[in-house]
Amino acid sequence: MTGVCLGSGIGNLSDLYDTSVAYNEAKNYRKIHPLFVPRILINLGAGHISIRYGFRGPNHTATTACTTGAHSIGDAMRFIQFGDADVMLAGGAESCIHPVAIGGFARSRSLATEFNEAPEQSSRPFDKDRAGFVIGEGAAVLVLEDMEHAMRRNARVYAELVGYGCSADAYHLTAPRENGSGALQAMRKALKHAQIRPDKIDYINAHATSTVLGDAAENAAIKSLMMEDGGVTKANYINVSSTKGAVGHLLGAAGAVEALFSVLAIDKGIMPPTLNLENRMPGFDCNYVAGEAQVRKVDVALTNSFGFGGTNASLCFKKV
Repeated sequence: MTGVCLGSGIGNLSDLYDTSVAYNEAKNYRKIHPLFVPRILINLGAGHISIRYGFRGPNHTATTACTTGAHSIGDAMRFIQFGDADVMLAGGAESCIHPVAIGGFARSRSLATEFNEAPEQSSRPFDKDRAGFVIGEGAAVLVLEDMEHAMRRNARVYAELVGYGCSADAYHLTAPRENGSGALQAMRKALKHAQIRPDKIDYINAHATSTVLGDAAENAAIKSLMMEDGGVTKANYINVSSTKGAVGHLLGAAGAVEALFSVLAIDKGIMPPTLNLENRMPGFDCNYVAGEAQVRKVDVALTNSFGFGGTNASLCFKKV
């Protein structure tokens, strides 16, 4: 039995905007396309895949802001563990570059407003001069499969998903707690589920979007996790990077894309870089893989995703 778990953070803003304008100008509901409602329903991405390929397992959609992709993958894992499916297509998709989205994030003071003369430098996770995120678009889908099912068909297994943790900040609509306690709780839950100690983590793919508050909170949470209970003794032994310096922030698709980066880090033995990290602040003393990828054996990887509303998720992958 195969199912689909595909999410999006915002959905189809173009149709919402264009239809609203057309209706407002004509004052006539016939200006609304007959398929307007299916076009804006976020679960229709999963629906289209299910219908096209005849997948009759769980047909599920998470929409949890920028945590969507990670929640989709974690929920899909649980469907398999509970026996609802043998195989799940899981991930996130986002096509969000629209004046309304850009305007909305700009008004919430989330977007990068510096480096306009050199936009390729605008997304700079963990850097002292970070000033907000850069919107990106994209999608990623992972095929999750029961291990016995995969072995029977001689599937290529890139990594094993062994841990999934969720939490809430219960604090603010857009800002994390300063100490990153919500993020820390999600990471701890993922490792408890995986039955892996923090000092066994070789690489962390951070959510780090290049915002002043968010990067600092996650940095604090990662250091707390890795250095507690007699774990890692020096911060520069902690390997963490944010791929958002390269691809921007894909909102609802970010967690899925970053899960893919984490799986490939395990498979290829390469930690992806944090681009545009040129100046560090006190307390930012981990190995952030600044500027260039680093070759390293990665047996265990953790990837984080956090979203507006204080929703958090962490996924743990390990080498098979």
